[in-house]
Amino acid sequence: MFEVPIGVSARHIHLSPEHIEQLFGAGYELNVLKPLSQPGQYAAEETVAVHGPKGSFGKVRILGPARGATQLEISRTDAFALGIDAPVRLSGNIEGTPGIRIVGPQGEVTIEQGVIVAARHIHLHTSDAERMNIQDKQIVSVKTEGERGVIFSNVVCRVSDQFQLDMHIDTDEANAAGVKNGDKGIIMI
Repeated sequence: MFEVPIGVSARHIHLSPEHIEQLFGAGYELNVLKPLSQPGQYAAEETVAVHGPKGSFGKVRILGPARGATQLEISRTDAFALGIDAPVRLSGNIEGTPGIRIVGPQGEVTIEQGVIVAARHIHLHTSDAERMNIQDKQIVSVKTEGERGVIFSNVVCRVSDQFQLDMHIDTDEANAAGVKNGDKGIIMI
């Protein structure tokens, strides 16, 4: 039986260097608001607005550092509000996903693809994965306790020596299960 801390991931956006410049100006560098659970990752001070066919959200937090491709991660409820049919995908798997219009203080960008509902997943350091006998991309379940205890199935394990042990679920999942940041789950292999 292995315990994993749970992090609740609110809607956020990852921007490419090119899109950071288009939205904030030439040579712009994101400013760190606070570090996140994964080493080197951070919530930036900067936010943008996103506009879908049906609705929009202001103050969507940018997570840094810059990535190779711009990607908006939202919950299923957010997708309905925006009027977008965003598929459940692992971060980085944006091929064939819907796009969205992004507005920053110095400009706007319309991406043709990149909106996803992030698949629930666990980041494991290679030493954690070895100790738990878990392989990269392995599917597990995670059980939570408490008043609304649930079993999250189809949890994808992502293994790297750059990761710290942490499970990520979105706000819809956390609200339904009564889970908050820092709660623990039990990995069921």
